[in-house]
Amino acid sequence: MIWGVAAAVGVSALLAASDLAYRVLTLAGAAYMVWLGATFLWKTMRKDKIPARPAGEAAGVTSERNDLFKGWLIGTGTNLLNPKVGVFYIATIPQFIPAGTSPLLVGVLLAGVHCLLSMAWFTLLIFGSGYAARWLQGVRSIRIIDSITGSVLVGFGVKLALDPAH
Repeated sequence: MIWGVAAAVGVSALLAASDLAYRVLTLAGAAYMVWLGATFLWKTMRKDKIPARPAGEAAGVTSERNDLFKGWLIGTGTNLLNPKVGVFYIATIPQFIPAGTSPLLVGVLLAGVHCLLSMAWFTLLIFGSGYAARWLQGVRSIRIIDSITGSVLVGFGVKLALDPAH
């Protein structure tokens, strides 16, 4: 939603027009991806056990709230540090704004619709992953997923930082 509002007020137009602004945001995003990936890899290399939740056992309410908030922060940071999201909004939203209407109002409305559609999609993914919860919560599975995710994030971050086209 933040990128949608930014596009509606013209911030992402700055990213589309300024190579320096785009590059700075790209490098910040690349650094963030490398940090996230390294965190996953570090977690898998530690000698201590990764806590696995026994099947059917729910985590404490405090832990769940902290996990939800941490997940939200990671997702928000990843999205805000991705200049391509801003460019997506600047490339798509203007073509759907009818003549004679407020670009800010319609742009924010369209960004809201996009957010609602995204939330519906992610809700389906979340409920779908519930079926695989037993496997996904196993210690071995967590190590495998974290290793793959960490390696991919570090690789993408390094590629993004070194790519002269961005």
